[in-house]
Amino acid sequence: MKKVIYKITYPNGKIYIGKDLTNTLTYFGSVDSAYVAADFSEVEMKSFTVTKEIIFSSDEAKIINKREAELIREYESNNPDIGYNKWPKFSRKQKQA
Repeated sequence: MKKVIYKITYPNGKIYIGKDLTNTLTYFGSVDSAYVAADFSEVEMKSFTVTKEIIFSSDEAKIINKREAELIREYESNNPDIGYNKWPKFSRKQKQA
């Protein structure tokens, strides 16, 4: 069974990258809801569209687990200005790597 890494894009342009080892269509990750909600007004939350894009897939969970962290760093979705991933912790040095 394919395992995937996906990118969720929120209406404000911020992203969240996560993995799904079951490749379930309706799985949208374990992002911190309160962390995301803080960026949106009550009115904005009444009509809310997100996009889920599969950005990597493999049959091997070990590869998915390793690649997830690499893609989070690559997309900088752990940078609070860009995304909602809290792990791995963002470092300004990450940008220079």
